[in-house]
Amino acid sequence: MVNDTDIGALLASTEILVHPEDYMLVSVSREEESKAREILGKTDAFSSITFDYAEVSLVLKAEEWDELKGGFREYKVEGPYRLITFDIVLDLSIVGFLAEVSARLAEAGVSIYALSTFLRDHILVKGEDAEVAEKVLTRLIEDS
Repeated sequence: MVNDTDIGALLASTEILVHPEDYMLVSVSREEESKAREILGKTDAFSSITFDYAEVSLVLKAEEWDELKGGFREYKVEGPYRLITFDIVLDLSIVGFLAEVSARLAEAGVSIYALSTFLRDHILVKGEDAEVAEKVLTRLIEDS
C-alpha cells in the first residue's frame, strides 16, 4: 500500500486500466433491494451496489444489465459508460488523488462518476468521452 503524500509521485506510479466493456449506471427502488443483491452476487465482473435511504444504485456491464433488466419493475438507467481503474493501492489517508484526476478531466469537459473500493479507485466516464479521458489521464501521469 502506497502512503506517499506527494500526489505527483503517486500519479507517476499509477497505471490506468480502461476496461473495454460498456457499463451501465442503474437506480432501482429500495423495495427491490434483495433482487439487486441477488443479481450482483452472481457476477464475476466489476460491479458495484450502493444503498441509501431512497434507492439502490448498481454499476454493471451493459450486457449483464440487458439480460437482467426485465426482472425489475421500475428503474432509471444511464449509459453506456466506460470504466477506468487507477491501478495503484493507496493508503486510505491520502488526500487529493481523485481531486487532481477530476480537476484535469473537468478541464477537458469530461464528467465522472467516482467509485472507490478498499484498495483502488475507479471512475466511470461516458462512452463517448472515454478516448479523451484516457488521453488526459495518460498525460497527467506522464507529466507527474
